[in-house]
Amino acid sequence: MDLRLDDLLRRAATIQRLRTDRALADLGVTQGQFAVLAIIVANPAIPNADIARIEGLTPQTVSVIVANLVRRGVVIRTPHAVHGRIQQLEATAAGVELFGMCKERAEKLSRRLSGELTPDELRTVRRWLSAVAARG
Repeated sequence: MDLRLDDLLRRAATIQRLRTDRALADLGVTQGQFAVLAIIVANPAIPNADIARIEGLTPQTVSVIVANLVRRGVVIRTPHAVHGRIQQLEATAAGVELFGMCKERAEKLSRRLSGELTPDELRTVRRWLSAVAARG
């Protein structure tokens, strides 16, 4: 039986998410926390709402993830200078260090994932996945 492309894509994403969760487990980080931390490290002073838009998550989900990162001491919240109700997020030094460890493991998984593809196949897959993501 041939599976539809969306089923194959969902299954592959699920497997990769599980691999990532396993690789980060001893650091006490979930794949979702790693993704949010990566955005915060790359975009200091970013608000929750922007993270939700970037990741395609609900604001409530991002709030839970951020609360866990704050509780752990790897992210801090500061009020926006103009819009006091908006909380800006920044990684602490411990957060940047944790992100580096997570990124190293994620890159290893990515190399494993792409290791069976030729350079041409990898370019094709990257182009296709980028186009799917861009169309929203």
